Amino acid sequence: MIVSYNPCQIGDVLVVVLGPDQGSQQVTQRDQIVEIKDQTGAVIGYNFFAAHDRLPELDQQVGQVHLTASQIEQLNVQLEAAGFDQKLPTSEPAKFVVGYVKETREHPKSSHLQITTTEVENGRTLQIVSGSPNMEAGIKVVVAKVGAMMPNGLIIWPSTLKEVESDGMICSGRELQIPNAPDKPGALILPDDYQVGTPFDFKKAQTLFSE
Repeated sequence: MIVSYNPCQIGDVLVVVLGPDQGSQQVTQRDQIVEIKDQTGAVIGYNFFAAHDRLPELDQQVGQVHLTASQIEQLNVQLEAAGFDQKLPTSEPAKFVVGYVKETREHPKSSHLQITTTEVENGRTLQIVSGSPNMEAGIKVVVAKVGAMMPNGLIIWPSTLKEVESDGMICSGRELQIPNAPDKPGALILPDDYQVGTPFDFKKAQTLFSE
């Protein structure tokens, strides 16, 4: 679940994204709440109008919003009162995690892409296509899992790169907006003290490129 609030750009609307925006959509509005479904009928998002009245503490927030459990419960009560069936999830696993590139292989249709098998937690692996020039097996990296919102607002969804499926993104320091990160392509290779499968600590990473 990705939540954002930008009153200067779109007005007093809390935007909740639950799935990728693709194909035709079904839109239902009740009590100043808009429910959006994809062509299969799955709910992919909600727009909560008059958001400040619903959550007054949004006053000082712009961009991605990390809702508390109490705030999510408030919104779920409002969804139920409006007659909507689906509730917002009260907890989710971390979207940015420390990964380990177990193996790489050449992309059959690209000379600069590689197909990685990257462990993200408890032996679970993802197939992620990467164009990083420093990509190789045996490195620890930052993985943005499906549903992550990058610092620039890009949302990571499953994709197909030259006919090969990719479930996530291996990030560079520049893409993560880490201070002093090199302004060039290349995966952020993490030191050994980062533990595979743990949430990526953005605060700790602020000193990775200290001069």
